[in-house]
Amino acid sequence: MKNQKFEIVTPQSNIGWVGKKVTGAHNGTIAIKEGEVILNDGKLAGGKFIIDTTSIKILDVTDPDLNAQFWGHLASDDFFSLEKYPEAVLEITSVEGNHVEGNLTIKDITHAIGFDVAVNVNGDVLTATGLVVVDRTKYGMKFRSGNFFQNLGDTLIYNDFELNVNIIAKAV
Repeated sequence: MKNQKFEIVTPQSNIGWVGKKVTGAHNGTIAIKEGEVILNDGKLAGGKFIIDTTSIKILDVTDPDLNAQFWGHLASDDFFSLEKYPEAVLEITSVEGNHVEGNLTIKDITHAIGFDVAVNVNGDVLTATGLVVVDRTKYGMKFRSGNFFQNLGDTLIYNDFELNVNIIAKAV
């Protein structure tokens, strides 16, 4: 069995996020700080990714003042508590076919998570894409969640948010 390690090329890799609410959605990006992908006999076998939560950007709010206000709210304890927890970590624990199981840690809270991934290797370059759906309430983000607050009406924010992950990694 041949193990091969790939390091993430962070400037070329990205995560797009989408958070939905009753009246619409917001979207943006968040950066991968560092990470690696492990292949065993050419098949995905493991990996670990450190996400720089302080890099979160909101792309759909174009007014600078509103964008800064929204960013401040995402940085607050209502959501990511960025001052206390500037990183999130995803560690792959098992892979079966194209389905990945792993542990996602946000705000020092870890939960198992599963998602599908597409991996392609061309020479010494690996590309991987996947959609990770995260229940924010498992990580202490209960703000305007219908699970914890009643009568929110059109101010309700859905519990799940999506991470569209696009990784480029180079063999080391």
